[in-house]
Amino acid sequence: MKRHWYISLLRCVIILVAMLFVLLPVLWMVSTSLKPTEEVMSGEPYWIPKRFSLGAYANLFSEYPFASYFKNSVIVSFFTTLIAVFFSLLAAYGVTRYSFKGRQTFLTYLLITQMFPTIMMLIPSYQILKNFGLQNRLAGLVVLYTAITVPFCSWLMKGYLETIPLELDEAAMIDGCPRVRIIFQIIAPLSLPGIAATAIYSFIQTWNEYMFAYILISTEIRKTLPVGIGQMNGYYKTNWNEMMAACLIGSLPVILLFIALQRHFIASLSAGAVKE
Repeated sequence: MKRHWYISLLRCVIILVAMLFVLLPVLWMVSTSLKPTEEVMSGEPYWIPKRFSLGAYANLFSEYPFASYFKNSVIVSFFTTLIAVFFSLLAAYGVTRYSFKGRQTFLTYLLITQMFPTIMMLIPSYQILKNFGLQNRLAGLVVLYTAITVPFCSWLMKGYLETIPLELDEAAMIDGCPRVRIIFQIIAPLSLPGIAATAIYSFIQTWNEYMFAYILISTEIRKTLPVGIGQMNGYYKTNWNEMMAACLIGSLPVILLFIALQRHFIASLSAGAVKE
């Protein structure tokens, strides 16, 4: 039966309305960042600036240590994602390829760690990092964020590695291939969609994290981007155009990462949908 044209038209309208609803805050953010301060403070809302200005973007780098904030977030997020993907791949391989005593307990423990709010870890994490001399250091944030993200990342990787036949490992071992080569030369390339999903999750969680970075980092030059943007909200005045410009720049790495890994990420969503 042929679909009626008005049903397709209605679906297109619904999709367009949903897109506008999602993009409306982003478009307003872009509009505000391109307005000069006097237009933002005028109290008259309008979409298109009367006078386009890039002064807000210039002020970010001249009046704030924005470049340091951005660099610190990139360093912390990159190394956290790299380490989290590495250990979650090993953990997922272990629980999907081996049957050992305590396996189910280990998996249950990974889930239990996700049941508690992360704020409960604040005081113990602060004390542990202080004892090891990692307080007020980016390395301390990397260690902490890795500990927070690895459990869920391991579950993501486990779900994908279960779709890879065990016969591949057995065939490689018959040919004399050691376990390390099997993991990184056979399983890892086949797990790119799962790795992409894990990397995106870990990067977003780390990039947007505010509470631990605010508490554990006290040196201005070592603060991350969310903390730096939060400090732009002053006691008596907030330059909304500068804050919107900072938020727009801060969202670019996540957008670029998703675009770069989109193909693998979509493949991971459909993995396991058809069982042979």
